[in-house]
Formats: sequence, structure tokens, C-alpha cells
Amino acid sequence: MQAQEARARALQNPSEFWAEQADQIDWFKKPTQILQENTDGTHTWYADGELNSCFLALDRHVAAGKGDRVALIYDSPVTNTKKTYTYKELLDAVALFAGALKAQGVGKGDGVVIYMPMVPEAGIAMLACSRIGAVHSVVFGGFAAHELGVRIDDSKPKVILSASCGIEFTKIIEYKPLVDSAIAQAKHKPEKVIMFQRPEVKAEMIAGRDLDWYEIQQGVTPAECEPMKATDPLYIMYTSGTTGKPKGVLRDNGSYAVALNFALRNIYNMQEGDVWWGISDIGWVVGHSFIMYGPLMGGCTTVFYEGKPVRTPDAGALWRVIEEYGVNGIFCAPTAFRAIRKEDPEGELFRKYDVSSLKHIFVAGEKLDSPTYHWLREMSQKPVFDHWWQTETGWPVTAPLTGMGESDMLIGSTNRGVPGYNVQVLRVDGSQAEADEMGSIVLKLPLPPGVAQTLWNDHERYLSSYLQTFKGYYHTGDGGYIDKNGFVHIMGRTDDVINVSGHRLSTGEMEEVVATHPAVAECAVIAVSDEVKGQLPIGLILLKDGVKIDPAQLEKELIALVREKIGALACFQKALVVERLPKTRSGKILRAILRKIAEGEDYAPPSTIDDLSILPEISESLRVAGITKT
Repeated sequence: MQAQEARARALQNPSEFWAEQADQIDWFKKPTQILQENTDGTHTWYADGELNSCFLALDRHVAAGKGDRVALIYDSPVTNTKKTYTYKELLDAVALFAGALKAQGVGKGDGVVIYMPMVPEAGIAMLACSRIGAVHSVVFGGFAAHELGVRIDDSKPKVILSASCGIEFTKIIEYKPLVDSAIAQAKHKPEKVIMFQRPEVKAEMIAGRDLDWYEIQQGVTPAECEPMKATDPLYIMYTSGTTGKPKGVLRDNGSYAVALNFALRNIYNMQEGDVWWGISDIGWVVGHSFIMYGPLMGGCTTVFYEGKPVRTPDAGALWRVIEEYGVNGIFCAPTAFRAIRKEDPEGELFRKYDVSSLKHIFVAGEKLDSPTYHWLREMSQKPVFDHWWQTETGWPVTAPLTGMGESDMLIGSTNRGVPGYNVQVLRVDGSQAEADEMGSIVLKLPLPPGVAQTLWNDHERYLSSYLQTFKGYYHTGDGGYIDKNGFVHIMGRTDDVINVSGHRLSTGEMEEVVATHPAVAECAVIAVSDEVKGQLPIGLILLKDGVKIDPAQLEKELIALVREKIGALACFQKALVVERLPKTRSGKILRAILRKIAEGEDYAPPSTIDDLSILPEISESLRVAGITKT
């Protein structure tokens, strides 16, 4: 099937198309009810199907005689540890830990919070939960105690699985005090805390509540797979940046498995036996979809990496892993490559390694600016593909179908819609935008398999957040346009569109222009209010390592650059060099917080911020520059 045909068929007859895709996975009970529309506008996929996600990831490969194939490679430069698991070894570890959970009273439908670093035990815990039908919620390791407590109250876990510590570069972060504080703050009290003791730190245990990870596995019977309905929940994933009551995206078992299999094969072009590296953390949706479930369901070898793209030990870390394990495909956030480019702009470290095994590079999570694209493309000599998706969708919305031979790439676009997603652009009044016209990016219902159809214990919030803004459409919250050739251009969240003298302009577009300056490593363009113009853009600039340039001269050059590429109407008149930019732990720049700081508004530091100390630094820089409002 060709890419164009697949897109057309999926939209014309979604039931038929996704019934065929469902045939590609192993069901305990094959579904006959493919797609159902519910009265509230949501949809249900594969209602009468039965399967088990852990079975798809492990058991079926071992049963097919592929148990000796490497399933997971653990590489931890922060602890100088390397370890591999075959499919048989991983299955044995998962079945035993699942049996230990059952022995502690955890069963189908029970909640389990996983608060761990990137160690294999965390992945084993996820698969063990799915094996027995427990609903896991992975909370990014190192989150503040309050945020962990909020998630405990929302998901109401029977047990918490944690580790004694995580490691950030050379800094050891003790998790146990955070877990204890979170439980003390939470109204819901989990019955047990199961701790994985790492050599770097030994956690103090509370008698009667806390249990040792390996001691509870002694003498237990390994657990078999629990048959699950396709509609049964697999996991809760809390959206990043949530304040107050968290928004728990709920993922099912059946449609998720179908979607991941389709994406792995047709978007990423990964086949059984290929080595795949999702460069992320299990605390994010990428870690669920394309570190654990997707690659293992597809029979690939997945790389489980505990480290950073730089300083572990240097900016050649990613290339070393690719060479060492013969990685065939990677998925990474653009911010990681910007960090590498900042420290190794000439590619000296890159040239130390052989990356010939690599077929292509996929990026998502932040806008891929053209300088980073060209640097990465020219240095690696590999195809670089931008694509776009969300925590809520669970798998890509727009992407090239490399598994169907599609290889065209348009700089500045995240490519065309993936089969099953009817991507459209609407004006504020709900009318259809023209080609190249900015508006709200929406997905016409029905949504394809794998996309969340509800929030954990808060369906009304799901409806109001996603389905009520534009009737008959899922509102992504992102703004952008679709060009005449069907390429989708994501310009940022809809609140990243500013109004300058009546002109609606994209800060993302300005960032794209600013980033082309040879001195700029990374930038954020935000809007501040102006009595005359309504709003004015301000650029916050991070310089490449080793670059020496007069800030006033840089500002002058950037103003001219934006004027040349966008026009005088952008009114880009201020660029401020800063030492750091505030980001989430997944690498997204916190533009909303930057806007509030610039406007002198109160704000609550989000739980996902990488380093709180950056905020007062930025605030002081903006104050000294006379930008902050009072």
C-alpha cells in the first residue's frame, strides 16, 4: 500500500482500514466490533476484543522461538553500567515481578504509581503491571513531593514502586524522602511502597509499609498474562505542566497496540530484529510508546539509556551509543540536538564514531528550527524527519510514512497527516481556513485507535478540554496552517500567536528566523503587552559555546534579520542574551512562564521545570533590561 492510498482509505472507511491493521497483532479474542460512536462524541475501538499488552511485547516472541533475541539494552553512563536482556530473560524477570505484585494483593484494575529513574527495573515494572491488568502511572523520577502527592491522590494507587535514587549528571537525587513526603501530604495512603535499592544510596525503610524490591520476589510464582478487554485501561499519563488537579490521560490496551504496531512499521520503518532508540524517559509518553511498548511489541531491540545528550561524558554520547549497538533508528527532541550543536558545533566529537547503521533520525516535542535541521542533516548525512504528536494522541499525528517509501521532507513542516488523522485548520468562528492561513489545528472525528478518549475519573473535563471548542473536532490546542500541498506547519500553542497592531503573528516563525543567525544556539520569542501596538515580541537568546559578540550588535543584526524575512510589521525590536532558558525535563521551553515573568504577573512554577533557579535569573535579566512590567 502506498502512503497516499493509505491516507485516503483510512479517512474514507476507517472501520475497514483499522480492522485490517488489527489483524496485524495477536489477539486472545479477535474483535468483531471495530468502531462505535458514543452519544457524547467520543468513539470506542475494538469493544469486544481481548488481548494482553505484555503478551504482545514478550510472550509471543518467546513462543515463536525468538527468546534469544536481545530485547533491551541498558546503557547508563552515569553509573558506568551496561546490561542486555534477551526476550526470554526479560519475560522471566517481568513474570516473576508480576507474581510478586500479585502476592502483595495487586490485581486487575488496581492502581500502581511508578516513580523511578531510567533503570531496567522501571520498564520491568510497567510490563509486570500490564501483565496482571494493573493500571500503571509513571511519574517522572525527581518530581517534587507535592506533585507526586497530587498524582497519588488522583490515581489512588494500591502500591508505589520506587528506587532509592536517581542521577542527574553527577548529582544524586534521593527519591525515598520525596516518596515519604508525598505520601504524608496525600489524602490517599497506598498500602505498600516497594523500593529498589541502588548502590549509590540505600533508602531507609519504614517497617510494615516499605518492602525491598528483590526480597518480595523470593519464592513467588511467576504470573501468567491476564486477558484484558481492548477497552480496559493500560496506563494513566499525566500531562506535563499541569497545576492544580492533574489531567490524567487514560490509554486503553487494544487500540493502543494496533496504533503502535502501525506506527513502528509504517512511520519509523522498524522491522523485527532492528535496534531502535527512543531517546527519552519512561516518565513521558515517548517512553511508554517508543521505549517500552512499541519496540517490544514489534520484536525490536530497544535501547534503555540513563544519561543525557551532553556531559555524559560529552556531546558525543549519542553517537557513541549508536555505534556501539548498531542503532538503526532514533527518535529525539530537537532540544537535545541543539544542546549537542551548542557544545560540538563543528562535529568534532561526531566524527569519532561510525553511525552507518542509522537509517534515519526522527525529531518531535519542540519545533525543529532550520539551522538545527541543516546542521544535523549535513553532519550525519542521514534523513532527518520532523513529526508531531501529543501525550493525548499517544502516537504521531503528522509524519512521513517511511515504511511505505515516503521520504519527502519540507523544512518548517511536521509533514502530512498520518492515516487515520483528518488534520484541519479552523478559524476562531469554526469556519475552514484556506491553504496557508493560520488558525487552530484540529482533528476531525473520529479519532484513530490509540488516541485517548477520556481522562482518568474526569470524563467531563475531557469533553470540555478537547471536544467542545469546535463541534465534531478534537481541539489540539496548537496553532498553525496547512499549505497547498497538504504539509502541516505547527507554529506553537495557540497562545503563542501574538497580535501586533491587528496582525496575527507567530512567535514560532520569528524563532525560526532568529535561530538562523550563526551566533544563536537557541531562542525563545515571547510577547509583552504594549499600549500602542497591543503586543510586541521580545527575543531571549542563548549563544553557542565560544561565541563572542557584542549584545547590542547581535540585537541590531537580529532586528534586521526578522525585518528582512517577516517584515517591519513584526515589530521585533528587542533581543536579550541570557545564560539559560527555562525548560521542562522533557526539553520544552516554558514560554508561558516567560510571558508571565515579563508581564510581572504571578505564576506557579510548574512541576516539570528542569531547574527552578533559572526563573529568578531570567526575571532579573528582564528587569535590568527594562522589559519586566511592574
